[in-house]
Amino acid sequence: MSEKSLIHLEGVTKVFTTEDVETHALSGIHLQIRKGEYVTIAGPSGCGKSTLLAILGLLDSPSGGTYTLNDQPVQGLKLGDRARIRNREIGFIFQAFNLIGDLTVYENVELPLTYRGMGSAERKQRVHDALERVGMGHRVKHYPSQLSGGQQQRVAVARALVGSPSILLADEPTGNLDSANGESVMELMTELHRGGATICMVTHDPRYAQLAQRTIRLFDGRIVEETIGAMS
Repeated sequence: MSEKSLIHLEGVTKVFTTEDVETHALSGIHLQIRKGEYVTIAGPSGCGKSTLLAILGLLDSPSGGTYTLNDQPVQGLKLGDRARIRNREIGFIFQAFNLIGDLTVYENVELPLTYRGMGSAERKQRVHDALERVGMGHRVKHYPSQLSGGQQQRVAVARALVGSPSILLADEPTGNLDSANGESVMELMTELHRGGATICMVTHDPRYAQLAQRTIRLFDGRIVEETIGAMS
């Protein structure tokens, strides 16, 4: 693991205002994630986990504080610039898979690359490599409805990997899976980390949190504890 800081949050806050009511979702978050690190974010429902992940993924902006990704301040970027960085730097893995039902496995994984204007030969090689990496190379012509939940999540992981992102952000990636498929996906995440991937994962399951090198625990929008996991 490199000592280089890939993600650096300094004093990040997030306030939601509705009908003159302010909700402080995040308060004074200081966080660093180094290149090659595997970090989990844990805590009870409503503690700010998903809000923090959305900010890390440039899907939302902080109300205050600074966010540096790969040495670049990102909290004040325009929407187009944020979208470009998301496409190139960040791989997303969601609880609900978010695959497109009328696209094949191959087309789902290829989709992020088409937004880059990448040539077809390079796209084909990258899609093949990503699907082989998650053990789904034999399912390229299948549709999501023809796959189990575990297989769909593996395809979603391949889609996240295909662009060679700086970091993988996973939001409860086992939340819609039974225990056997959940274990399989978590083994895959561990393999990806061993291969050099930087991972930040939100989970409510303490078994999976322990697989990471470090767990950040949130409560009421604040970091209240950091623990070292079994992989350190």
